[in-house]
Amino acid sequence: MTYSDPRDPRRQTPQTRAYTNNPEFTDRSGSGAYSQSASYPADSGPPSSYPASGAYPQGQGSAQGGGYAAAPAARAPRRGPDLDPVMFAGGVVMTGVVTGLAAWLVSWIIGLISRAANATGNLGTWSPLDPGGEYWFALAGFLAALVGGALWYVLQLITPTPDSFYRWIVGLLIIAAFVVPLAADADIWRGLTSGVIHVCIGIPVLSLIPTMGNRSKNRS
Repeated sequence: MTYSDPRDPRRQTPQTRAYTNNPEFTDRSGSGAYSQSASYPADSGPPSSYPASGAYPQGQGSAQGGGYAAAPAARAPRRGPDLDPVMFAGGVVMTGVVTGLAAWLVSWIIGLISRAANATGNLGTWSPLDPGGEYWFALAGFLAALVGGALWYVLQLITPTPDSFYRWIVGLLIIAAFVVPLAADADIWRGLTSGVIHVCIGIPVLSLIPTMGNRSKNRS
C-alpha cells in the first residue's frame, strides 16, 4: 500500500498569477494559492441567475415571443345612473298606477260627499266635479307619474344633485297646481276641489319616483 504525503509538492495545486495576486484567497495548505476546485473556469464567469434562453419566468412582466402582454383598454366612464332598465320602467309604471288610484279615490270621495249634500237640499246645488271627472283625474295622475320618471332620469344625466333638483321642481309644481285653480275658477269650491286633487297627484310623484329610481340602480 502506497502512502501519499499531502505535503508533496507534486500533489499541490500550481500557483497562478490570477489567484496568487489576490491576498483574500488562500488554500488550507498555507501555500497562498486558491484551490482550483473552488474556482471558476478561466473562460467563464459566475453562473447566471437567469435561464439560458434569456426568457423571464411566466408572469414576471414578459410574454412568450419576447413581447409584453397588452394592457386591457380602459373603459370610458359611464355617464348617468347605472340603472336596471326593467326595474326602473316597472317602478315608473307602478308609481303611475298608485298615483292614478289616489287621484281616483279622492275624486270619488269628493263626488260622494257632494251628492250626499245635494240630496239634503240644505246647501243648494254643489257640484265640484263634472260627471266622469274621477276618471279624468286618474288618467292625469298616471301621466304625471310617467313625466316625473322621465324628469328624474334626465336630471340624473345633467345635474350634480339630481334628487334635490327633482324635489324642488316637483314641489313648486305642486304648489302651482294648488293655487292656479283657486285663482282661475270663479267657483271657489270647484277650484279648491281641483287643487286638493292636484296635491294628491303630486305627493306620490314627489316621494315615490326618487326612492324607486335609487333602488333601481345596479349594485356593484
